[in-house]
Amino acid sequence: MKTFFIFSLLLLPLLASCAEQKQVYIVYFGEHSGEKALHEIEDTHHSYLLSVKETAEEARASLLYSYKHSINGFAAVLTQDEASQLSELEEVVSVWASHPKKYSMHTTRSWKFVGIMEEEERHWTSNKMGGDFLSKARFGKDIIVGVLDSGVWPESKSFSDEGMGPIPKSWKGICQSGPGFNSSHCNRKLIGARYYLKGFEHNYGPLNASEDYQSPRDMDGHGTHTSSTVAGLLVPNASAMGGFARGTASGGAPLAHLAIYKVCWAIPGQSKADGNTCFEEDMFAAIDDAIGDGVDVLSISIGTSHPVNYTSDGISLGALHATKKNIVVACSAGNSGPAPATLSNPAPWVITVGASSLDRAFVSPVVLGNGIRLKGETVTPSKLEENNMYPLVYAADVINTGVPKDMAGQCLPGSLSPEKVKGKIVLCMRGSGMRVGKGMEVKRAGGVGFILGNSAANGIEIACDAHVLPATSVLHKDANRILEYINSTKHPIATIIPARTVLHTKPAPFMASFSSRGPNVIDPNILKPDITAPGLNILAAWSEADPPSKLNGIDHRVAQYNIYSGTSMSCPHVAAAAALLKAIHPSWSSAAIRSALMTTG
Repeated sequence: MKTFFIFSLLLLPLLASCAEQKQVYIVYFGEHSGEKALHEIEDTHHSYLLSVKETAEEARASLLYSYKHSINGFAAVLTQDEASQLSELEEVVSVWASHPKKYSMHTTRSWKFVGIMEEEERHWTSNKMGGDFLSKARFGKDIIVGVLDSGVWPESKSFSDEGMGPIPKSWKGICQSGPGFNSSHCNRKLIGARYYLKGFEHNYGPLNASEDYQSPRDMDGHGTHTSSTVAGLLVPNASAMGGFARGTASGGAPLAHLAIYKVCWAIPGQSKADGNTCFEEDMFAAIDDAIGDGVDVLSISIGTSHPVNYTSDGISLGALHATKKNIVVACSAGNSGPAPATLSNPAPWVITVGASSLDRAFVSPVVLGNGIRLKGETVTPSKLEENNMYPLVYAADVINTGVPKDMAGQCLPGSLSPEKVKGKIVLCMRGSGMRVGKGMEVKRAGGVGFILGNSAANGIEIACDAHVLPATSVLHKDANRILEYINSTKHPIATIIPARTVLHTKPAPFMASFSSRGPNVIDPNILKPDITAPGLNILAAWSEADPPSKLNGIDHRVAQYNIYSGTSMSCPHVAAAAALLKAIHPSWSSAAIRSALMTTG
C-alpha cells in the first residue's frame, strides 16, 4: 500500500503538467443563425473564453480565429482542462485538438484526353464525348473557384486576365497584401487572395522569410500547379523544361475566376521536397472566408491519412458548411496507395478524387551492352553523349561502409562511394527517400546518370521527374533484368536514350498505384473515392521560386511549367468539371453535381 501511495504522489505532478500544457483547440458550435453582426459574434466567442480564462486579456490573447460567416466556432490556445470545460457546455457541438495535416503531393494533354479540348486546334470545340458542353458552360464564365493550397505565382501566363469578363457582382473577397504580393497582382482572373498563418506560427514560431512568403505568393509550386489546372487561361506553346508535353496549357474552366487561400507553409528546417504542412484552424478559417467571399466551387488538394470522424476534422466540417451554401467541394483522396483503407477526405458531402493516368508517355529507353533495349520514362532535360556507352553499376555494389543492407540499393544521401561511382550510370531502387534525391546522391558521388527501378507495387505506373542529371525510370521487372545483366558480366555498360513525348499510349487510363484506396475508414457503407481523374505526370504552371526537382539550394533551374503527379493534380480536374456543370445548371445542388459527375462520365 505504501508503494502505491508513493507512486501516486509521483504521478500527480505529471498529471497536473499534462493538464496545464497548452495547444490549439477548435471549439465548434454549428451554424450561425445570421442574426448577429460580425463584431457581436467575436464578442460572444470572447465571452466563452473568458469563462475558462482568468482575465479578459488572457482570453483575447488566446483567440486565434473567430469563425463568423457560416461556421460558428473559434480556434484558441487552451489547456486540456479548459477545453474539457467548454466541451461540457450544451451549445458546444464538439471540441478537438488541432494537428498539422501534411498535404498530398497528396494541363496540356489531360483536357484533350477527357474529351473537352482539341489540343491541335488550340481552342475548345465540340466533340463526340462532350458535345457542346464547354460552349454551353461558356468556359466557366462568371464561376468563382476557391483553391486552398500553398498560394499562387501571379505572374504566370496562366493567370493573365486577357479575354476575361468582369468580376462577378457576387464577389465579396479581398486581395491581401504581403511580401512579394500586393493588390496589383489581382486581376479579373485572379480576383482574390488571402493567407492564414496563425495556427502555423503558434506551432512553429514566426515564419522564416527565407523559407516562405508571408503573403499569398507561392514559394512551393503546388498551389500554382493546382490553381492553373482548375482555371488557368489558355496558354499556347507551353511545356516543361526540355520541351516535354509541349502544347496548349489550359485549365478545365479557363474563363472561371480564381480565389486563392494560402493555408500550407514550408516546414521549418526541412527540404521543400518533404512537402508543406497545413493546420486545421487555418484551413477552417479559409473555408469560412471562402463561403463569405462568394465562391461557387472549392478545390482542396489537402488531406490526412488518418481521419477519425467527421465532427473533429476541419476539412470535413468546413466542407459541410460550404455544401449547405451550395458550394461544390472537391478533395484529393491521398497518395498512400495501393494499401487499403488509406483514404483521405471520406466525408459523403465532398467529391473525393482518386488519380489515374493519361495516354501520354515520355519515353527514354535504357540500352544495355548486350543489345537489350528496355522501356524507360523521364522528363529530365539533361542528356548523355550520343552513341556513348558508360560503365553500369548497381547502387548496393558501390556503397560506403556502414550503410544498412536493406538500404544499400536505394541511393540515399551519403550512401554512395565517389571512388566507385565516378563516371558511371547507377541503378537505384525505389523505397525510402525522394526520387529526385536519389539522382542528387548519384550526382554528388560523381555518376554521369542513373536508372530508377520501380517497386513491384508501382505496377505499370512511372512517375516522371525533372532530375538533376541524365536519368530514366523503369518498371520493376525491367530493373530486375538490368540487375541480372550487371551480375552476368565483368564489365556491364549501358546508355540512356534522350526522352521524347509519345501520345496515344495504352492502356489508358489506369489507376495510379499511389492513389489511396477505400474502404471508407469511418463508414464502410459509403463508397470512396467517388471518382478518378488525371493525376499522373500532369503539366501545369509552377512557382519560379521553387526548382522543378524541389531541391532548393541544390537545383537552381527555374521552370514556368512543371510535370507533377498525385491526387493533388486530379482533384482540380474534377473541381473544373464541377465549375462547368455549375455554369450550365446554376440551380443544381452540390449533391446533384456530384451525382452527375459520378454517373454520366
